[in-house]
Amino acid sequence: MTTVACIGECMIELSQGGGGELTRNYGGDTLNTAVYLARLGVSVDYVTALGTDPFSEEMVEAWKGEDVGTARVARIDGKLPGLYAIRTSEAGERSFYYWRENAAARMLLDLPQTDAILAALASYDLIYLSGVTLSLYSTEGRQRLIDALRKAREGATRVAFDTNFRVQGWPVLDTARQVYREMFAVADIVLASVDDLTPLFGARMHSELIDRMAAREVVLKLAAPGSVVRHNGVEDTVKAEPVSTVVDTTAAGDSFSAAYLAARLNGVTPVEAARAGHRLAGVVVGHRGAIIPRADMPPDAKPGMAGMERSS
Repeated sequence: MTTVACIGECMIELSQGGGGELTRNYGGDTLNTAVYLARLGVSVDYVTALGTDPFSEEMVEAWKGEDVGTARVARIDGKLPGLYAIRTSEAGERSFYYWRENAAARMLLDLPQTDAILAALASYDLIYLSGVTLSLYSTEGRQRLIDALRKAREGATRVAFDTNFRVQGWPVLDTARQVYREMFAVADIVLASVDDLTPLFGARMHSELIDRMAAREVVLKLAAPGSVVRHNGVEDTVKAEPVSTVVDTTAAGDSFSAAYLAARLNGVTPVEAARAGHRLAGVVVGHRGAIIPRADMPPDAKPGMAGMERSS
């Protein structure tokens, strides 16, 4: 069975409803992707650090309930998960507010078990991480992780990098640019967006942005609904179907990545995988919060459904 390791941070999520009340849940970009991957039938482990507090325990139990593996979750006494709040505009666009400076996840690459966790990455078929993941760690910790990714790729492991960019995580933009360039050279698959790359590299034509990425497989989500897919040097434009109601855009990109990767891992062509990503994201934005109810997962979301083209 194909196995995936998703690396990152899960936080306590507070989302505000129409009457000003706050609802508590949990979320984080790569954790959201891990949950959707598991719902799409992919065997996935989450790689992070948590405390030994009740909130951390609740998270671990919830992940197990979603069939997300927790064997790579380090536990640290005296530490807590991070916290973030979401405010959503009338148009469904979200703003994030974070309390995470001392979160347990930031210590993942500075623990006694770190070497064992990094060595284990080579046992997976695919490693998935994001720009948010890389913003968590110190310069030394990031380099340890990137070196481990390079080593894993010497075997059969592939690396997928989601450019998800949050300016709050990068006090020095030049550092972010350098790290992103390094990841573009390491990754086999880059899942990018114009919204992520413009603050880093300035407004460019999509072809210029794609050309920055050395990976043989790149998906660039556009400002207008749709994406450009480049695979083995061939580019295709994929239009997204219109979404009638946008309630909350939280996890739109995370769910896109999950559907795209699940489809690709099942041999679906990149173009059809991008269509699958847009379909799932279109459902997710119709709900509040990062993780939609399992009952609301679209029935045709699992990869390999009839009508999807297979890779040759």
